[in-house]
Amino acid sequence: MSDCIFCKIADKKVPARIIYEDEDALAFEDINPQAPVHALIIPKRHIANTLDITEDDNHIVGHLIQIANRIASDKGIAERGFRLVINCNPEAGQTVYHLHIHLLGGRIMHWPPG
Repeated sequence: MSDCIFCKIADKKVPARIIYEDEDALAFEDINPQAPVHALIIPKRHIANTLDITEDDNHIVGHLIQIANRIASDKGIAERGFRLVINCNPEAGQTVYHLHIHLLGGRIMHWPPG
């Protein structure tokens, strides 16, 4: 999608602090971190949100979670704990319409997240 900022990051048309990349996915540091560790993990192929995931996409969703786990381990927060967040549509707080998982950690998380 030509106007999607995350597609532009995946295509290297917009800079980002990339911390993981393979042929299907990319992870980068959030520019407005909400925790000491705040990464975004995205599929390179544009999927707007969870409502657009098809059965053919099931593998990529699992792959994104595996990447999040790897980053949590690499950043030293896996054993202490971390949060994975996927927002879907406006009331959930989705502002970029490209599927992404927020990996948050390095501090105590509270519930409800609000």
